[in-house]
Amino acid sequence: MVQSLCESKAEEFRLIGYEHVEAEEVWSCVQAKYAKHGQPALHVIVNDILSLKVTSFMNQMTLDAYRGSRF
Repeated sequence: MVQSLCESKAEEFRLIGYEHVEAEEVWSCVQAKYAKHGQPALHVIVNDILSLKVTSFMNQMTLDAYRGSRF
């Protein structure tokens, strides 16, 4: 279920002009929030995916690029 939500969000980003966004990148961005405290309940994950803004996504991708990791 989480995978299909990530694919849906990636498709949304592609529709607004970010053509190379993949579901794995969306999941990586959302999952980065959980690095310190562990994975939360499913409803929190679903909310984080559905409410992810393209600016937050691009900020995370930029940080990952500076760190030298794609995901």
